[in-house]
Amino acid sequence: MPSVFVQGRPTASYPPLAPDARRGSVRRVTEVGEGVLHRPCRDVTEFGPDLAALIDDMFRTMYVAEGAGLAANQVGVDLRLFVYDCPDDDGVRHVGHIVNPVLDPLAPAARRLLDEGEGCLSVPGAVMAVPRPDRAVVRGLDKDGATLVVEGTGYFARCLAHETDHVNGHVYLDRLSGRERKAALRQSADRREEVLARRSANAADLDRSDRSNRSSD
Repeated sequence: MPSVFVQGRPTASYPPLAPDARRGSVRRVTEVGEGVLHRPCRDVTEFGPDLAALIDDMFRTMYVAEGAGLAANQVGVDLRLFVYDCPDDDGVRHVGHIVNPVLDPLAPAARRLLDEGEGCLSVPGAVMAVPRPDRAVVRGLDKDGATLVVEGTGYFARCLAHETDHVNGHVYLDRLSGRERKAALRQSADRREEVLARRSANAADLDRSDRSNRSSD
């Protein structure tokens, strides 16, 4: 089994950060309660340099925020798009982006729910148990408009489902009971400043790394 899949295809090797991130800029991560997170996003209809630049920014923002995935509305952009860099339960790394994603429905007989911890960059600091199927298939396009199918199991399946929820206007809190939602929001309120400070430090570290790499070229 290959150790890395990029855009759903096996790859012999891959750097620790997707090259897209080196070209991008960090954007502010939107937080629960902001309107752009709570309505379905628009389909991407234009493919070109602006879309590619957005993907670059999203990768950099995701790494700085220590996320496994990031949807466009989490950087305030109302488009159906997400990026990811996420392991599955077998330790295989999956990296890529998907435009206009649609999650395949699973037959009841093929569904096995895993009730495991889940967080969200837009609810900083909170982690709650959320039941998700242990398998996911997402269909969409790449940044050039080519057809793309990405399959995942375990934690990566959770990531694919979570990010597809985002582009459909849902956050993981929507899958919780009222009491659980309040508990998650309390967690976030307690930890938010610490999380944001760590993101700021990560951004500075990545900037220094980029300057060092450029000076050594």
